[in-house]
Amino acid sequence: MIPVLWVVASYLLGAIPTGYLAGRWARGIDLREHGSGNLGATNTFRVLGARVAAPVMAVDVTKGIIPAAVFPMWDGVGEWGWSLAYGAAAIVGHVFPVYMRFRGGKGVATAAGVFLALAPKAMIPALVAWVVILKMSRMVSMASITAALTLVAGLLVTKNRPAVVALGVAVAAFVIYAHRSNIGRIRRGEEHRFGGARSRPDPAQGEESQ
Repeated sequence: MIPVLWVVASYLLGAIPTGYLAGRWARGIDLREHGSGNLGATNTFRVLGARVAAPVMAVDVTKGIIPAAVFPMWDGVGEWGWSLAYGAAAIVGHVFPVYMRFRGGKGVATAAGVFLALAPKAMIPALVAWVVILKMSRMVSMASITAALTLVAGLLVTKNRPAVVALGVAVAAFVIYAHRSNIGRIRRGEEHRFGGARSRPDPAQGEESQ
């Protein structure tokens, strides 16, 4: 199979709507109609709980690892650059899934899988930062933004290839953009906290995606 078809396969794999399938299986609901309306692991946790969200996150991470680490062994080309293309396609698939009319998650977990395959020395500190900030703040949005910025720093410090750094910068920029509403709520002290509540809850304000 030519590399372009592997790119398509990577996109289709990334586009598998794990959160949607989990919602249907666990409670017979469309996750897009609950919580933030997002199909990522965070909204799955919020609506369905940790037992359902944990495997959703694991699958979403795997959707990034397989295209970046496994597909290059099967494509018969052996050129490193295609690993990057497959990983990027998987991230795009998760964020804009064709199966869900291009409405998916924010790609954080799938991107983590891609960089675990491409640049583990940079990704592991980012995962540690995510866990630490989540524990301290109980805000997934803040943890995700911090992890994205830590990833970029790690990619530079570990002297990765320019193309990998460029993908990391693009992912970090998208993560910040996708969390722009969350950033506003953090500044106002209104952001959702796991295990708690917003400091100034606004009943009229919907739960935007995290």
